[in-house]
Amino acid sequence: MDSSKPELVTEFPGVIRVYKDGRVERLIDTGFVPPSTDPQTGVSSKDIMIIPESNVSARLFLPKLTNPNQKLPLLVYFHGGAFCVSSPFTPKYSSYLSALVAEANVIAVSVNYRKAPEHPIPTAYEDSWASLQWVVSHYNSQGPEVWLNDHADFERVFLGGESGGANIVHNLAIVAGDPDFGLNVQLLGIALVHPHFWGSDPIGSEALDPGRKAVLDRLWPFLCPSNPDNNDPRVNPVSINGPSLVGLGCKRVLVCVAENDVLRDRGWLYYEALGRSGWMGVVEIMETEGEDHGFHLYDLECEKAKDLITRLAAFYNRDMPPFF
Repeated sequence: MDSSKPELVTEFPGVIRVYKDGRVERLIDTGFVPPSTDPQTGVSSKDIMIIPESNVSARLFLPKLTNPNQKLPLLVYFHGGAFCVSSPFTPKYSSYLSALVAEANVIAVSVNYRKAPEHPIPTAYEDSWASLQWVVSHYNSQGPEVWLNDHADFERVFLGGESGGANIVHNLAIVAGDPDFGLNVQLLGIALVHPHFWGSDPIGSEALDPGRKAVLDRLWPFLCPSNPDNNDPRVNPVSINGPSLVGLGCKRVLVCVAENDVLRDRGWLYYEALGRSGWMGVVEIMETEGEDHGFHLYDLECEKAKDLITRLAAFYNRDMPPFF
C-alpha cells in the first residue's frame, strides 16, 4: 500500500470525493463561464456579491427590454447539484437560465449558496434565505442592485430550482409562510423541477433501483451530519415530524418530474400531499415521459427540454389565483 496516497473517507462516484486530510475533490460541474450578453437572445447577465462575509454570490439575468422602465416577474433561482457540487456560473446552469429568462421574459437571480461537506446543511438553507431577503430588500426600488430596483415586479415573485435547488425552494416557502419569519412581499409561486425529496421507507418503484436508492440513502447523512435521518422534514416534506404543508407561503406550485427519475415518486407524493393538506393554493404537476433526472440541463435544444422550459415560462407569467 502506498502510504503517500491520500486516504479516501467518502465517495459518491463521478460526483465528489472526500479525503481524510480534509481535501474535497469535485468531479463534475466545476467549470466557469463569465457573464455576458447572449447575441442570440439578447439576455444579459452579471455577477454580484450578496453576502461578502460568507462569499454568497449570484448571477443576475435580464432579458432584452422593450422599454427602459419595464417591470418584469422576478425569479429567484437555486441550482441543483446534491447540495455539494455546481454553481450558477457553470456552463450548464448559465445556459439554462439564459434560455429560461429569454422564453419567460423574467428577471432572474441565480444564487450561489455554500456547499457541503465544507458547509454542511443547514448552511445552504441559511444562505438561500439570506439571499432571498437581500433580493426582497429591493421591493421599494431602493436596494443596492440597479437591475432589481428598475425592473423587478415585487408583486410577481417566484422561486424556482432543480433537484437540490428545488428542495431549497420548498423549504424557503415553508419559512416564508411562517408568521414568525415571513417576507416583506408575498411569494406568488414556486416551481420544483425534479425535486430532491427522500425518506427512510421506500415508496413506489424506488426499491426496483437498488443502486441509485443506496446512493440516495447515504446522501442526506453525508450532507447533514447533525441530523442524518432521511425522514428529516427538510428532505422528506411529508414526514409526520415536519411542519404542515398547509402553511406553504405561496399561492401557486408547479412540480415537474421525469418518468425514469428515481425521485419521480417523491415528486408525485409531494403533489398529492399538498393537494389534500388544506393549503389554499393551486398545485400543478408535469411529467416528462422517457426522461431521467435533470435531462433538460444537458440538451436544451431537445423537444422535451423545450417543452419543459415553455411550461416553466408560462408558470412564471401566471397571476395570483382569482380567489386571493
